[in-house]
Amino acid sequence: MNETASSTPVAVTAGTTQPIETPAEQPQQPGGLMGSMGSFLPLVLLFGVFYFMLIRPQQRKEKERQKMISELRAGRRVSFAGGLIGTIVAAKEQTFMIELCAGTTVEVARGAIAAVIDGEQK
Repeated sequence: MNETASSTPVAVTAGTTQPIETPAEQPQQPGGLMGSMGSFLPLVLLFGVFYFMLIRPQQRKEKERQKMISELRAGRRVSFAGGLIGTIVAAKEQTFMIELCAGTTVEVARGAIAAVIDGEQK
């Protein structure tokens, strides 16, 4: 029998010789761009939910608080984040002069005001 130097393996069945096919690279599945978009879509939806449920309402509250602080004038009763309550005596550009009790006046940053107490004018 003659041996031939061949680089492809040969299968011999019932007197015939046929080259054995080696599996080539698997063909890529179609939709490469859509496949990556499909896995990215839930992340985008999750960010959208967080934005509309958490970030946007917080920004709206902060805008309302800034508007409330900018409209404060002398004579209004306010409460602070720390729990103190006082009456505004004078409003400066960055601070308020607050009277906590008769004869006790403190200077407080505008950002320290938590709420305006309505209906309790001194």
